[in-house]
Amino acid sequence: MIALFKASFLLFLCFFTLFCVVNSTDFEVGGKDGWIVPNSKDYHQMYNQWASKNRFKIGDTIFFKYKKDSVMGVTEKEYEKCRSSHPHFFSNNGDTVFKFERPGLFYFISGVSGHCDRGQKMIIKVLDIVSAPPPESQSANDTATKPHHKGAAAEIAPMSITTLALSVFSFLVFLFA
Repeated sequence: MIALFKASFLLFLCFFTLFCVVNSTDFEVGGKDGWIVPNSKDYHQMYNQWASKNRFKIGDTIFFKYKKDSVMGVTEKEYEKCRSSHPHFFSNNGDTVFKFERPGLFYFISGVSGHCDRGQKMIIKVLDIVSAPPPESQSANDTATKPHHKGAAAEIAPMSITTLALSVFSFLVFLFA
């Protein structure tokens, strides 16, 4: 009976840890403006500024909202040249979703000729950590969006390393006591 209880508790702890540690956020690129050509030289870096105000991690999703345009995932070299004949990601449906599956730098440009040169390009750095959702501020409210899927599960705040360590330690004490 005790062995069954200990096994059940271990299974519960595994699921609890999984749900508390795994946390993703949905972002709408550019906030309320969406994926557009910047309207002046003053906004040439608007997407990189937007990206730098957010914290991206594995599992996060970005949404590109646009009309009569496209989005391409490219290499750093292609990003600098503002063109790519073989992007590793391409979409032109006006409602593009991209999920980060790995850490590192991601380069995005518009596929419409001239748009990238006018500032419609962005670099996103994805961290290899579980982080808290963006802070609740005006800019975060404009950039982080709620899941777009009906019936989506509510987001659960990540567990801190200290809480996780205490949970594991408590379980081990219980198991071997």
